[in-house]
Amino acid sequence: MGINTERDIEANLQIGPTDQGFVRIFIEAGDAEIPMDFDPDEAQEIAEEILAAAAAARKLST
Repeated sequence: MGINTERDIEANLQIGPTDQGFVRIFIEAGDAEIPMDFDPDEAQEIAEEILAAAAAARKLST
């Protein structure tokens, strides 16, 4: 399985700050719950990667 492999899986994604000063990305799919905590600098890097991927995807869809 790779990034271009389509899967028929429903998932819920939540993103928010924790009371400990981290940013949590929480994924829930079926019986699986995956909490991932990042310090603010790591979260900023992830956000930049998502924005860069969105820009690249826009170029492919035009």
